[in-house]
Amino acid sequence: MSQQRPEGYLALPSTGQGDPVLVLHAWWGLNETIKGLCQRLADAGFVALALDLYHGKIARTIPEAEALGGALDANFQQARAEIAEAAAFLSRCAGSSGRGLAVVAFSLGAYYAVDLSANAPDQVDSVVLFYGYGDSDLSNARAAYLGHFAELDEYEPAEDVAAFEEAVKRAGRPVTFYRYSGAKHWFFEPDRPEYNPEAANLAWERTLEFLKRDR
Repeated sequence: MSQQRPEGYLALPSTGQGDPVLVLHAWWGLNETIKGLCQRLADAGFVALALDLYHGKIARTIPEAEALGGALDANFQQARAEIAEAAAFLSRCAGSSGRGLAVVAFSLGAYYAVDLSANAPDQVDSVVLFYGYGDSDLSNARAAYLGHFAELDEYEPAEDVAAFEEAVKRAGRPVTFYRYSGAKHWFFEPDRPEYNPEAANLAWERTLEFLKRDR
């Protein structure tokens, strides 16, 4: 690929080509967990790019993450522009299938994933949300949505998740949200004490099935 790529972590399948997946990290930043996810996506045949929204900074504690996440949201328009550039880059790197962009996003990143799907409807055809959602107007969206949510989530109240799910349905978009019994926020991330292997493995299987549908 000759195009200059955005700041982040790019993982390619063995063929060098594949359907594009943009990964938007949680408020921890572009850590080894997110890089590992990109490698797993590449192993499954996708071109995966995790955008570094923090530009090299990584949080290891909740106060650090709150500070970095707050600073990002305070520069919301800049973050949106960087995400749009990454989406355009990945669209150029797409394989021969002609499929649009998929976005896999975690917590903080989920808000930006929903925003991208609402504002770049011609680019985004799949959105996978891990314990996060957004509040964008989806009336012009063309994506299908898959969500993985924890039963015991102190950050994402169940009623708010249900309200967002209904909003997606009202917009006429395909949506499937799963709730994982006994799981907590960050249940998918193996470097977190909330990691739940059973829920994480099931969520991964469902994610791959969703991303590979109709290929």
